[in-house]
Amino acid sequence: MSAVDVTGAARRRSRTGSGLVLAVLSAASFGSAGPLAGGLLATGWSPGAVVLVRVTIAALVVAPFAAVSLRGHWNALRRNTLTVLAYGALAVAGAQFCYFSAVSRMDVGPALLIEYTAPAAVVVWLWLRHAQRPGAVTLAGAALAAVGLLLVLDLFSGADLDPVGVLWALGAMVGATTYFVLSADDTTGLPPLALAGGGLLTGAVALGLLGAVGVLPLRATTAAVTYADRTVTWWVPLLVLGVVTAGLAYTTGVLAGRRLGSRLASFVALLEVVAGVVAAWLLLGQLPATVQLLGGVLVLAGVVTVKLGEPRAA
Repeated sequence: MSAVDVTGAARRRSRTGSGLVLAVLSAASFGSAGPLAGGLLATGWSPGAVVLVRVTIAALVVAPFAAVSLRGHWNALRRNTLTVLAYGALAVAGAQFCYFSAVSRMDVGPALLIEYTAPAAVVVWLWLRHAQRPGAVTLAGAALAAVGLLLVLDLFSGADLDPVGVLWALGAMVGATTYFVLSADDTTGLPPLALAGGGLLTGAVALGLLGAVGVLPLRATTAAVTYADRTVTWWVPLLVLGVVTAGLAYTTGVLAGRRLGSRLASFVALLEVVAGVVAAWLLLGQLPATVQLLGGVLVLAGVVTVKLGEPRAA
């Protein structure tokens, strides 16, 4: 093997390693959104109001970094206007609002399970659109992760499924699939931070317009919010939702997608469900059961298997 080949292989390993770290950070950040938002919803906030404030704060935080990354790339932004608009409407506003609307009508577990069929949708999309047929190892990893997801969500105890809630969860799945596909597209010439910042800004504007015309119910209170028997001021969870679970989560997610590709990034994102269980334990005192811990191990094993099934050139 030549020195050039060795150097190229080392760069690919480094890129993949950093991508995995970013993907895990993104999943952990996204995972705490549910328990944090749940506390606000319990005090009278509407899902639309939580999403609007969350996305607006994230857009304000990411905007300066997006502007810096666009120096010399403004033409790329103009060429990809439709991509940014689709990202903001579906991957940001649509996915979040649909998910919070789903959990307002059904249990969190089934809603997450429906939303996180997105990795399977990504595999099908890449197969049909780009002829990237999944191999046996990838399919085995997907099956392993699916079993682990069922255990983490602990659905075997039985749960009522609201038909409208199921439709909202399916809408969240479409948004999540769009997020993974567009985040990983490195052929546009658009910097990752520009995509994240533009999408967040677009999502905030879209949600604000819907709220202004009365299509999106906006209810908010200034009541204190309780987590794990501790009461905090109402703006504290909102700030964390905006900065950590949206701003940090979306930027690291786009960066991870560019390094890993949409298929692997979407499966690593399944760790968000595990992170959500941990966050619910810490914030809401909901201790995970043994079967959920086993499910977390299987999800991780599935992600590793999918990684082993990825083409070497990727």
